[in-house]
Amino acid sequence: MKKYFYILFLSCALFSCENEKATITNRFIRINGPNLITPDGEKFFIQGTCLGTWLNPEGYMLSIPGSFRKINDAFCEMVGPDFTAWWWREFIKNYVTREDIAYIKSTGMNTIRLPFHYKMFTFDSFMGSNSDQDGFEIIDQALDWCRDENLYVILDMHAAPGGNTGDAIDDGYFYPWLFESEESQALCCDIWKRIAERYANDTIVLGYDLLNEPLHLYYAHLNDKLEPFHIRCTKAIREVDNNHIVILSGAEWSKDFSIFTDWTFDEKIMYTPHLYWVDTIQSSIQHFVDFRDKVNLPMWMGETGANTDEWCAGWIRLLERNNISWTVWPYKKMPFSATMVYFPPPENWNLVQSFCRADRGNVTKIRDARPDQAVARKALTDILENMKFANCSKNEGYTEALGMKP
Repeated sequence: MKKYFYILFLSCALFSCENEKATITNRFIRINGPNLITPDGEKFFIQGTCLGTWLNPEGYMLSIPGSFRKINDAFCEMVGPDFTAWWWREFIKNYVTREDIAYIKSTGMNTIRLPFHYKMFTFDSFMGSNSDQDGFEIIDQALDWCRDENLYVILDMHAAPGGNTGDAIDDGYFYPWLFESEESQALCCDIWKRIAERYANDTIVLGYDLLNEPLHLYYAHLNDKLEPFHIRCTKAIREVDNNHIVILSGAEWSKDFSIFTDWTFDEKIMYTPHLYWVDTIQSSIQHFVDFRDKVNLPMWMGETGANTDEWCAGWIRLLERNNISWTVWPYKKMPFSATMVYFPPPENWNLVQSFCRADRGNVTKIRDARPDQAVARKALTDILENMKFANCSKNEGYTEALGMKP
């Protein structure tokens, strides 16, 4: 009799465990053929924006050249490393705030793509921190803001170890060594596994965008290494997280999907192209539609926009007619055009721009180009204030063109 009750108890416990696991899984956005499905069983169509430059700085958003590494070098040469470290820490606090997230939600958007730099999870110096990075602290805060506003989040490794693109956007050394370096691949997979372990049960996270725009077209000889790395990284994530969708980019700036041969290795994957500045006609996306129909999995345009209001209106409608969801790039920057909100340059910002653009190939050239430090520091301090949401202007025509409410 005792044996019978023990078997019955064990069976009930296993059933309860499986039931709980199924209940947890059902709380996440899931895949059904080419569609995303909400926990309530409704179709979910991504409409959102990307928080570009916040956690992976790109100079053109501030009308200066270079990625984080180049900007940081220029600022250190111009105003010193201590002031520069302070400036980056304040930049993180000011560039995206709770108010920005609330505004994005108010427009009717439902998703945010959050680009980040891999160094946020290493011992490398990055954005004002010179010790063990705690990227989770920043991302946890962003997720809490999005949770309060009921906005889904896609985590995007914009800059990967070794370089994922071979261009300035990956903050590397202008070659995609990620695909030739076992050390970089192992680190990349380890970071994603740590991220997945932390957020495995977080339902506000929609998915993991493994690599931003891998493999510049100059490095097409490495294209056949992309899919195996995607598979390796996905398997690392699945060791700790079976709930979230893993998102795969095509080669050559996320445009070439001919490299993919296996779309059955995982049950929760979808694909993401990026596309700008094309004619708003069916032929411009037909190859994405054909690939989506072949694999019968969702297709999400992870980056687009950055064009006239008229172009964006036609382009977004084209994507939606073809069941391709979207997030526009970027949400915020200093120049006015093609962004949801923008902020003005401070007084004497032209001096900062001139120094960053100057030939600084030796110490004499650096000294000759350096502006008055007090003036430069004030301009840098003022731009921190300008970028706060309260001091930004809304680009209402652009947001309306996306079909949202400004």
